[in-house]
Order: sequence, then C-alpha cells, then structure tokens
Amino acid sequence: MSSCPACAKPIPGGADFCPHCGISLHQSMSGPPSSSGGRWSILTVLLIVAGGGVFVMLICGGVLAALMLPAVQSAREAARRTQCKNNLKQIALALHNYHDTYGVFPPAYIADETGKPMHSWRVLILPYLDQMPLYAQYRFDEPWDGPNNSRLLPSMPPIYRCPSDESPGATTTSYAGVYGPKSVFRGAVPVTMTDIKDGTSNTLAVGEVKGATIPWMQPTDVDVTLHPTIGDPAGFGSPHTGGAQFILMDGSVRFISESVNLPTLQALYTIDGGEPVGDY
Repeated sequence: MSSCPACAKPIPGGADFCPHCGISLHQSMSGPPSSSGGRWSILTVLLIVAGGGVFVMLICGGVLAALMLPAVQSAREAARRTQCKNNLKQIALALHNYHDTYGVFPPAYIADETGKPMHSWRVLILPYLDQMPLYAQYRFDEPWDGPNNSRLLPSMPPIYRCPSDESPGATTTSYAGVYGPKSVFRGAVPVTMTDIKDGTSNTLAVGEVKGATIPWMQPTDVDVTLHPTIGDPAGFGSPHTGGAQFILMDGSVRFISESVNLPTLQALYTIDGGEPVGDY
C-alpha cells in the first residue's frame, strides 16, 4: 500500500484517485491540479492573473493621470500666456507702424465736435493688423455704437482677446490703453515719439484687463489716475497668476507683478514725468 502524494494518507494499490482528497494519482504534483478533481485549470489561473493585471493597470493609470493633470494644465496656461504675449507684440508693432505713417501714435479716441469720444485707437490701427477689409466697413460719420458700426462688433479680431480670458462675450477686448493726462493715451491729442521723454523702455502703453468688459470698438481704456494698481477690478489685471502683461513703448512686452510698488507703476504710466523707475 502506498501513500497519497497530496494528503499522505494510505491508498489501496491500483487506485486512480485518492479516496481521501480526490486528487488524481496520475498527474504530476508540480503543476496545477486539473479541473476534474475540483481544482482550477491553467486557463482559469491565467485569466485571473491577466484580469488582475488589467485592474492594476487601470488603477495605476488613473493615479498617473491625476498626478499629471496639474502639469498638463500648467503647460496649457503657459501656451495661452505666450499667445497673449504675441497678441500684444502685434498690437505694439501696429502702433509703431501707425506712427511711421502719420508721425504720431494714435490718440486714445477721436472725438466729435462737442468733445465726446467717438472712435477708439483699436479701430484706428486695424489696417496695421491685416484688418483692412474690416476697417473699410467702419464708418467714421457715426459713433462706434451707431447702426452700421454696431454690426461690426461680432467681427472683433482674435488678436484683441487673451486666450486665457474665458469671460463671456466675444465682442469684448482683453487689452486697454494706459489712459491719463501724462500717459501715451491722453484723450484726443496724439503723442509723438519725441514726447516720450522718460524713455520708451520706461513707458507703458497697453495692458491686460481682466474680465473683458470693454467692447473692442468702444473708446474706453483704463484711467490710471483712478485705478493705478494691478489687480483692481476696474483697472489692469489678467487671468495669468500674479500680474498682467504690458506693452512698453519700445515695442517689447513685459509681465508686471501685482506686488510692484505704486511709485514705480505710476512712473511707468507717464511719458515725461521724470520719475525714477525702480525694479519691476
């Protein structure tokens, strides 16, 4: 009489199965038991292992995606901020091309005979933004919101909108001029290059406005005598964390932090104030 290799109990000679545990006495104990003895087959084991692997991959993939999401969002915002900077560079180039044509930078607005603002500088530089067909449709014998001109509001050039600004309204601009009695945009009176006595690299011209509430053709900008700080809801600000991008009169674009000190900011707003410009 021999012993069962599985349970070690005695079994009668010539038996095919162990009467105690039911194992087949003809299969090697080095492999998985057959299904005929009530045990899992090799296929079953493989399916369980494969299913477990897929489950682990799905869990790990979800965790990895969650970990990568902030990096992806950061990369997308960086790309939008770069596009915003490119928009401002093209606007800066248009301002300088306007000056090359007329010998002056565009005024903040063209006024009617009573002094009421009628047409914005954003309309005046359209030909220098490859928008001559749109400019040709604009009528200067009626205000910006007149019957004809109102129809052009939905045709706002994409260059006037920061891609990070998700505020509703496809007719409002993300960019406004620095407006004030000693600024580049000082009303209906245009500024020449020689008027900028503080230096073109020390003078701001256009900046971002957060929330996009100004219709792009409206002759309205940021009055820095009333709203000088960055982050003021009625002043300059942006969807970009920590500050806003500005055009300097030398044609460059600079990101200025919300924490910049007010005297430096006020010095940058003027064209001939003679104030020292600190670090920013």
